[in-house]
Amino acid sequence: MKLTFIGADHEVTGSCHFLEIAGRKLAVDCGMEQGADIYENEEFPYPAADLDYILLTHAHIDHSGYLPLLYSQGFRGTIFATKATTDLCQIMLRDSAHIQEMEAEWKNRKARRSGQPEIPPLYTLQDAESVVQHFHSLDYDALVTICDGIQVRFSDVGHLLGSASIEIWATEDEKTVKLAFSGDIGNINQPLIRDPQYLSEADYVIMESTYGDRSHDSTPDYVAELARIIRNTFQKNGNVVIPSFAVGRTQELLYFIREIKMKNLLPEYPDFDVYVDSPLAVEATNVFNRNVESCFDEEAMELVRQGINPIAFPGLKTSVTSEESKAINFDSRPKVILSASGMCEAGRIRHHLKHNLWRPECTILFVGYQANGTLGRALLEGVPVVTLFGETIEVKANIEKLAGISGHADKEHLIQWLQAITPKPKEVFVVHGEDTVCDTFVTCLREEYGYCASAPYTGAAYDLLEGTWLAEGNRVHKKTTSSAKSGRATTIYLKLLAAGQRLLAVIRHNEGGSNKDLIKFTDQINSLCNKWER
Repeated sequence: MKLTFIGADHEVTGSCHFLEIAGRKLAVDCGMEQGADIYENEEFPYPAADLDYILLTHAHIDHSGYLPLLYSQGFRGTIFATKATTDLCQIMLRDSAHIQEMEAEWKNRKARRSGQPEIPPLYTLQDAESVVQHFHSLDYDALVTICDGIQVRFSDVGHLLGSASIEIWATEDEKTVKLAFSGDIGNINQPLIRDPQYLSEADYVIMESTYGDRSHDSTPDYVAELARIIRNTFQKNGNVVIPSFAVGRTQELLYFIREIKMKNLLPEYPDFDVYVDSPLAVEATNVFNRNVESCFDEEAMELVRQGINPIAFPGLKTSVTSEESKAINFDSRPKVILSASGMCEAGRIRHHLKHNLWRPECTILFVGYQANGTLGRALLEGVPVVTLFGETIEVKANIEKLAGISGHADKEHLIQWLQAITPKPKEVFVVHGEDTVCDTFVTCLREEYGYCASAPYTGAAYDLLEGTWLAEGNRVHKKTTSSAKSGRATTIYLKLLAAGQRLLAVIRHNEGGSNKDLIKFTDQINSLCNKWER
């Protein structure tokens, strides 16, 4: 029974863990890395075609974004997630695939002009649409046997609509081990969704540490602070541009702005417009409205019972088409613009930054975590100029951050979540935190709270029955590819290799078939080999 750490180890994004239990192979999350990629991640320990199950904590791309890639490499197993996560992934993975295809096309236009070889997208829209067919939705708090020797339960962890901690009961050689994967632990007192639920009893805990070295302090008055920023910007005839994660954060901001309008906190601007410029955010808001009963907190539910939509108000406008998006920046009236992506790495927000960053009357308001290496992080740290679409833009706009607003628990609430698990687990594996934060949080857990804790690196492997390390992990820093040509060749060859691995998996699955079918299958494989053998 083995646990292998692949992604978000001494890094914040790219969560991925593998388990081998009683002859079954499964993963918990399979996320895409965003921002600076510090460590050279280890390869998956086995081919995607051999993977039986994936357990998904929530829909954010840094936890789900590689699922279409796994499909393209031969994965045909079952993905277990909550209903809301399943609904969100149906739109988020398509959106991610669209970005992959658009970025590849943009790079390839440049490559064609300069005579360089083209590169394929990481995965395609077809891969995304196909992998969502493999989702199987589970209800919160239901104990489910997914196969002999493996039971799972998803509990609301209050980070995002549908987000979950996952408990796994693994039985092998008549011994049962319980694991608890925290997922991303939510902040308390967030609008719309419930506070994190606590777990009890586990042999091993794998937990995030995004804010494992800091406190959020007291909860700010987000509504009053947001109203202040909007007023100050509108008085200068500027726009408030908010890079906002399309799923979760955008809906929270709509909740705050609805309250500003309902309480008439900006009487001098009673009819100000708010644009949600993100097709993904528009679709995600519809998903929120469909999952009211299972995910909303009591305050939001009370509004619903009164016939009030918590995330709608007069002056709310949505733009879906490119033409609608472009028209926003030709409207000279002061306005609030919410657009993705939240870290300014892709999407329409980059166009709005191009039109507003150079204007001193405007405000760029950050409302979420900005990973190392992202444009959002650079702007928060005071970079004087940026390059957008090949154009150098001076940063003259007012750069602000809505202090305290976060979907992640702070250090105190991370510890509070862990302390609910009694007795103390045999080991706490700390993941999903920046390099030094992981080590700092481990030291805190060991020295101040008496836990056995460690922060594994990518590639580390642990024997869950024996309680011993099988591999230390890789501390090698990320290398850059030598050329576009080699990157393209590697990507295409890896897809060919994955297809071969999938073929082997199909062969194994046909063991016990009729002799007639096996002979026909063998002849087809030999014919293919004869065609391509060199």
